[in-house]
Amino acid sequence: MDFRPHIEKFRRRLSEVEASLSDPKAFDNAQRAQELSKEYARLKELVAAGDGFLKSQTDLAENRALIQSEPAESEMALMAKEEITRLEAVEKKLALQLQFGIVPPDPTDSRNTIVEIRAGAGGSESALFAADLYRMYNRYAEARGWQVETMDSSPSDLGGFREIIFQINGEDVYKRLKYESGVHRVQRVPATEAQGRIHTSTATVAVLPEAEEVDVEIKPDEIEVNVCRASGKGGQGVNTTDSAVQIIHKPTGLIVRCADGRSQIKNRAQAMIVLRTRLLEAKIAAEDAKYAAHRKSQVGTGERSEKIRTYNFPQNRVTDHRIEVTLYNLSNFVNGDLDELIVPLMTNEMEERLAALNT
Repeated sequence: MDFRPHIEKFRRRLSEVEASLSDPKAFDNAQRAQELSKEYARLKELVAAGDGFLKSQTDLAENRALIQSEPAESEMALMAKEEITRLEAVEKKLALQLQFGIVPPDPTDSRNTIVEIRAGAGGSESALFAADLYRMYNRYAEARGWQVETMDSSPSDLGGFREIIFQINGEDVYKRLKYESGVHRVQRVPATEAQGRIHTSTATVAVLPEAEEVDVEIKPDEIEVNVCRASGKGGQGVNTTDSAVQIIHKPTGLIVRCADGRSQIKNRAQAMIVLRTRLLEAKIAAEDAKYAAHRKSQVGTGERSEKIRTYNFPQNRVTDHRIEVTLYNLSNFVNGDLDELIVPLMTNEMEERLAALNT
């Protein structure tokens, strides 16, 4: 693929954005200024990647020419071969970055994210698996410097969760985690299994980009707010004040509850975030349904009825069924090393979007 026209396009747009940011009037609109700043940072990285890509191509051509002009076993030829191996890896990495840049960015990619995990089939083992998934995403978030805040949870026996909802704040959270939406299946011997038999259980994960007030308008008369005492295992501040908040959205019947914070005001604010986010998800899903006949793949669409991944503990294996990739390092994966599957999923989506642009 010839990236030169695209690199020049990035360079021209970078100059335009830089000129806009140099105008003090640009900061009269805070949201617009923020959008321009994000675009500037993105374009600056793409131009640097483009320059690096072109240089790697020039250096590769020089080293390949050197091999042709030198004896095969000479010191210069051997050094050139080593340099070619290094440069090819650099070229491949930068080409991938440029391909991502060519595809228009999803405006929701940079948003903070609400993650909802619910136990599915499998009883207590399913709830334990839901807790394992929660810990897995926490460790991944920690490794990337993201912040995690629990919004509501429904603990089960043995330390699991029937349901847990949490918010992740950071850079490109939704961009990387959106592929986690769907049904996750686990195959292992449960802690409660006396005969050592392998059981299959499931949990569902929903990853939702946090909605902003401009995305969804919620009128005061459309909601009913109820407060009650938070349930829990005890402790200071638990079961002593009416801090838990439940909001019912009358037009849709959606019910949202937040109780993990001790402050009623904070729980109400978080419940409104979750409600707004779920309403945005429903809005997006309705729009997507209009174009479902044109979609070639369901990768990354968040179809909850779709089994997306299997975690097989006896074989230390994790398989993503959307791209048919299997890894034999499940122990590392559940400890937060998710990029070995997230990056291929991102690449797969990018390739499909590029193909759609070309057609």
